[in-house]
Amino acid sequence: MKLAMIGFGQAGGKIVDKFLEYDRRTGSQAVRSAVAVNTAKADLVGLDYVPEQNQVLVGQSRVKGHGVGADNELGAEIAEEDIDEVQGAVDNVPIHDIDAFLVVAGMGGGTGSGGAPVLAKYLKRVYTEPVYGLGILPGRDEGGIYTLNAARSFQTFVREVDNLLVFDNDAWRESGESVGSGYDRINEEIVRRFGVLFGAGEVSHGDEVGESVVDSSEIINTLDTGGVSTVGYAAEKVDNPSGGLLSRFTSDGTDEMDSTHATNRITSLVRKAALGRLTLPCEIDSAERSLLVASGPPEYLNRKGVEKGRKWLENQTASMEVRGGDYPVADADRVSGVVLLSGVSEVPRVEELQDVAVETQDNIDRMEAESEQKTTDLIEDNDGELDPLF
Repeated sequence: MKLAMIGFGQAGGKIVDKFLEYDRRTGSQAVRSAVAVNTAKADLVGLDYVPEQNQVLVGQSRVKGHGVGADNELGAEIAEEDIDEVQGAVDNVPIHDIDAFLVVAGMGGGTGSGGAPVLAKYLKRVYTEPVYGLGILPGRDEGGIYTLNAARSFQTFVREVDNLLVFDNDAWRESGESVGSGYDRINEEIVRRFGVLFGAGEVSHGDEVGESVVDSSEIINTLDTGGVSTVGYAAEKVDNPSGGLLSRFTSDGTDEMDSTHATNRITSLVRKAALGRLTLPCEIDSAERSLLVASGPPEYLNRKGVEKGRKWLENQTASMEVRGGDYPVADADRVSGVVLLSGVSEVPRVEELQDVAVETQDNIDRMEAESEQKTTDLIEDNDGELDPLF
């Protein structure tokens, strides 16, 4: 699938940068154009792969390049005011060569949380290509204001995109790791999952072609449910030392992998992907549509394994709209299964997020009212003996 990616805010920019690095490392070529938008100059300076001419600093007249300080209302206002500057970078996107836009943002901060929905709304108005979102939810320990930002951004972002793919940081945080290393590892997890999904079906001259190819139209049809989507991933290392002729021979000297073993491996990986850690934990039977991709060295993939995995997923989701295929990667050292669940509706984390956000909003309103009253009591505690200056 050929994408134009736009990272809005610090998290969004870093993830798009990571996607470009992944594309370069794997030869995926799914990202045809990349743009990073931010209100903080320092966040743009830290990007390694997004071309400098596609790095857009907005809000200079309002925040002087120092960010919006987790104020997503301000982030939204700046995006509205400076949308023409963003459009200048989007004009460089080869529209004839892309299948969709993907707007990437962290939903707990200010710039991306507020600006990404604004940009998505604008792109949908101007272009005919689908506009998808990739939203990153903050962890529970990041504070009430970030939860409130995420809840408000979530309900706005999901309304403005054709489908919102979600990654929940809280489900992926590991104890004992630093904030920096934690985010680096999580970003790698994000890119690996979505990289395999969006890379499927992209074939260059001389590449292996899958037995049952998943192309961009099948991904688009799966995401056509709208609403919220989540992705599962599972992988198993395999012996592929050369990625060439030698890898076609197994230990017993046969020139093909054992078909039954290959079938069982793919089916097992599909189950692990769907029932393991999803990017957004949910009840999988609430998905309207789903899609699976088996990826790895071509001799480890077969149509029967994909078909059995698809049938299993069909039973688990109680949906007839389950697509599937394989994505051969000759020099891969593992076989992986990716499952996309689209239009999920039973998501405890989102319900919890909204409950906490409502409680946080109530607390903020109460504290502001109390603070205002205390200030009034403080400055008027003179029994009217002093006259104000004016």
